[in-house]
Amino acid sequence: MEKVRAKITINGVVQGVGFRPFIFNLAKEKNLKGFIKNFESGVYIEVEGKKENILSFIKEIPKKKPKLSFIYSLEYSLAPPVGYTEFKIEKSSTSSFISTLVLPDISTCKDCLKELFDKNDRRYRYPFINCTNCGPRFTIIEKLPYDRKNTSMKYFQMCKECQKEYNDPQDRRFHAQPNACFKCGPYLYLISLKKGLLFLEKNPYKTKKEILDFLKLTLKLEKIDYENNKVILKTSQKNYYLKVVFVKDLIDITSKLIKKGYIFAIKGLGGFHLVADG
Repeated sequence: MEKVRAKITINGVVQGVGFRPFIFNLAKEKNLKGFIKNFESGVYIEVEGKKENILSFIKEIPKKKPKLSFIYSLEYSLAPPVGYTEFKIEKSSTSSFISTLVLPDISTCKDCLKELFDKNDRRYRYPFINCTNCGPRFTIIEKLPYDRKNTSMKYFQMCKECQKEYNDPQDRRFHAQPNACFKCGPYLYLISLKKGLLFLEKNPYKTKKEILDFLKLTLKLEKIDYENNKVILKTSQKNYYLKVVFVKDLIDITSKLIKKGYIFAIKGLGGFHLVADG
C-alpha cells in the first residue's frame, strides 16, 4: 500500500479545547506518524502513513472533534513521506498574522466538580480546579498561540503529578494549559485594608515564606517582615501596612463574614464580583 504525507491546516476554535490531544489520539488510532502544533491561525498537522488511513483520518476530524471546538476551515495537500517515526505534539510556532479564535472561560465540568467534592481526591476543594474540558481560557491568555507560557499561569511550574497528567495522552488533563493543584497552583488570599489584615490559607506543601515570596510578585508587596508576619502592599494611591494571618479554611471564614453583613469584592476570572447577604 502506498505511503504518503498529508499537510493539514485547520482554522477556527481549535486552541484551548483539547484539539491537539484529540488529534494525537486519532493519529495513534490510524497508525499515522507526524506532528501537530499550534500557531496563531489555528493548528498545523503533518501525518504520513497509508493513504487510506490518512484520508480516513482527515474525514473523521470534523466528525469526532472536541465538543467545544469549531472548525472554520480545513485544508490539506498530499506530499511524499519524509520518514516520521512517531506522532508528537510539537512546540508552537509564531508569526505576525493572527486569526485563530479563542474560547471564553468555560464553567467547571462534571468530572472536575466530582473531584472537587471528593475527600479522597488530591484536588478536594481546590478552588482553581480545571481540565481540558473546562476552566479559564480567554481571561488568562496574554498572547497567542495558546500555550502555558503565554498565559498568566506561566508563573506556576507544574508539580510532578500535574506534569504527569499533562504528558499522558489518556488523561483528561493531557495538554491542559492551566493544569494545577495545591502543590503548584495559585493561592487564595483575603485582604481587609480597613482592618489592615492579609489572610492566607495554610498549605501543607508550601512554607509560609514560600507563599509570601510568591505573593510579593503577584500582589506587588513592597516589603515583607517574615519574623513578625507583616507586609507592605503597594497600590497606585498609597502603601498599606498589613498583618499576615494564616488560616485553615479561607472560604469558610469568608462565608461566615458575609452572613455577618460584610461586603466582599471577589476576584473572578473576568473581574470582581460584589457579594453581600441581602
